[in-house]
Amino acid sequence: MKDGSSSGVLKRERVREHLLGLIEAGGPGDPIPSERTLCAALGVSRPTLRAAVDELVATGALVREHGRGMFVAPAKITQRLAPDDAAFTVPRASGSWSSTVLESATVRAGARIGRRLRLSPAAELLYVARLRLVDGSPMAIEHLHIPADLVGAALTPEELEAGDLYDHLREHHRVHVQEATQSIEPTVVSEDEAALLDVPVLSPALLIERLTLDTAGRPVEYVHSVYRGDRYRIVSRLDFTRDGLVTSSTEGDAY
Repeated sequence: MKDGSSSGVLKRERVREHLLGLIEAGGPGDPIPSERTLCAALGVSRPTLRAAVDELVATGALVREHGRGMFVAPAKITQRLAPDDAAFTVPRASGSWSSTVLESATVRAGARIGRRLRLSPAAELLYVARLRLVDGSPMAIEHLHIPADLVGAALTPEELEAGDLYDHLREHHRVHVQEATQSIEPTVVSEDEAALLDVPVLSPALLIERLTLDTAGRPVEYVHSVYRGDRYRIVSRLDFTRDGLVTSSTEGDAY
């Protein structure tokens, strides 16, 4: 792990996943344990816990009520831009992309990510936090979770910091990705994210979550990323047909 603002990235990630697990296990309006209880159970400080809670409040997953505590937020309205069987392509985003590894570790999947990757909660994952740059400027923070048995001991720093990750998975680990399900939501950056992305605290951002499958339909990657909202946008081309609305292509623009 590198020094600076990346310190504690993995700890904050595990707190976030624990909270999301509580949210998914409950229903709208269900209470979340108090900050004191969560800090004791997770072995983290209040600032670390509050940073994760603030993020989930900003994205609409939690509701904080003064004097009452935290509660699971109402379910979000979801609109699919394409039917499940619609084909689409994802062109590469503009600019020259590179990465800096903030943290890399082997961790347990846990219940929530284990369900997504169809693994036991005790299964080992390679967790990587990367700062993504475009033409040398910070653009996004990625949190990657990849089953450890797919990549051996670990991906090399060179693979994680240069070129396209999927190209490296294919060429060096025989992992051929084929499709992904991705969600995009508005959010704001935390203090730590702001320092890494070189933007003011609470700046608008995009929270992107993706589950990637290989050619055999096996989950090979779960990733959530925070993209700065002032310099990144996603553009979709939509084809209207008698059978409904089909997204034929999607691309990201960095500017």
